[in-house]
Formats: sequence, C-alpha cells, structure tokens
Amino acid sequence: MTDSPTSLAGLTARLSERASALAESLSSPVAQPAYLDLVRLAQDVDGFADQVLKLCVQQSRDAGHTWQEIGELLGVTRQAAFQRFGKPIDPRTGEPMDKTVRMADAAARATEIATAVLDGRMDEARQSFNAEVLAAFTDEVRLNGLATVTGLVGAFEGFGEGEPFVRRIGDHTVVDIPLRYEAGEMKARVAFDTEEKVAGVVILAPETP
Repeated sequence: MTDSPTSLAGLTARLSERASALAESLSSPVAQPAYLDLVRLAQDVDGFADQVLKLCVQQSRDAGHTWQEIGELLGVTRQAAFQRFGKPIDPRTGEPMDKTVRMADAAARATEIATAVLDGRMDEARQSFNAEVLAAFTDEVRLNGLATVTGLVGAFEGFGEGEPFVRRIGDHTVVDIPLRYEAGEMKARVAFDTEEKVAGVVILAPETP
C-alpha cells in the first residue's frame, strides 16, 4: 500500500527526494548549476520540511508531550510553539480557529508602520490605525514608550537580523519585526484587525511570546 503524499511517511519521502535532487545539482565538479533551479529545489525542500515538522509536532502532542517540551526542543516558549503549531478551538463557535494569514503584504506594511512610528512620522502612521489605536496612541504615549525602551537598551540603531514573523492570532494578523538597539535586541509588534487596520503597535523584548 502506497503512503499518502500528505502522511508523515509520504512527506518525508518527498522531502528526501527533493533534498537529494538539490544535492545532486550542486555536486557536479565541471558544470555550473542552473541557479534558478536551485532556488526552486531549495524552496521545495523548505516547504516539505515545514510540513514534516508540523506533522511531527502534531504526533508528539497526540502522544502526550506538552507544549513546554516542544517549545524547549525548538528553542522557543511554549506559547510561541502553540501559536505556530497549535489548533485552537474558537469558544464562540466550537470550531477550529482559522490560522490562515490572508494579508499578503502584512510584513511590508508592518515594517512601514513601525518605521514611521520610530521616525516620528505619526501623521503617516496614523493613516493605518483603527479608531481605538487612533484615540489611544497619542504623541505622549509614543514618547513615553520610546523613553522606556531607551532606558532598557539604549538608542535605536536599525532593524535586526531575520525576517518579520507573520502569523494569525485569533482575529488578528500579527507581525514581529526584529530591532537592533545600542545595548540589546528588541522587536516591534504590529497587529492588524479584520479590516487590515492597525489594532496595536508595541516594542517588546525578543523572547516575549
């Protein structure tokens, strides 16, 4: 009986096949590889590896392992592990919550908004705020928040290493953006509501779930 292509065994076989093809493409000592083909193969490997990891986490949970154990293994908090791999049930409907991120430009928009807030271009940033944030996020609130962060890690120096982390939490699309400061790392978190308006902007310690 052939394994389903979406089973753990089936996905692992496809991952192995694409990884082998990638390794073979890089192994020729005489011919330059077709670099766009390498990108395509590497993208396939990344996609299958992500699916394999999700299924392994799911099977670990089914076997009784805790989010704490899984988070420690992955080097993240148990909440971060749950946010990435968990399957929460919506208490309003009793149905599994939809974790699909539909904002294709969430990372880019969040980065633009965080940059505007950090630079003090609040008229520009406020164009994306929803009514609640527009009322609450005053210039005084912004300056007090930045002063608190400066007291912890010094002056802002730029964006940190790594790509923005985008996921859906409840009804919100949430983006974490690495930031680099004089004496440490932080992250900007921008949340968007269902109308793709900004529902929150805050600077947090990098380990905050």
